[in-house]
Amino acid sequence: MKYNKYSNVKVTVDGYKFDSKKELKQYQELKLLLKAGVIKELTLQPEFVLQQSFKLNGVTHRKISYVADFKYIQGKEIVVVDVKGFKTDIYRLKKKLFLKKFGEQITFIET
Repeated sequence: MKYNKYSNVKVTVDGYKFDSKKELKQYQELKLLLKAGVIKELTLQPEFVLQQSFKLNGVTHRKISYVADFKYIQGKEIVVVDVKGFKTDIYRLKKKLFLKKFGEQITFIET
């Protein structure tokens, strides 16, 4: 077993690496919903660009992205799920930027 800095156990299932057992459990639940036809288009680790890269005074600044744990379609809704055990300051900031940019188009669930 491999532990990370937040004492989560990393787990590999179906060729995907999960940062925690909690994230794996969420994946297994979503997989069942997908198989039952309740949800569709399940995506793992979807990336959302919060700010494009740019140049200023000859210096290139990299894009800022938010990577969620899961994204799927339920009915006509796009749902994004993030499984959190510990909320870092960076996560809180990116979540706010994500909600500002995509909050009207996407349902956000944090577990």
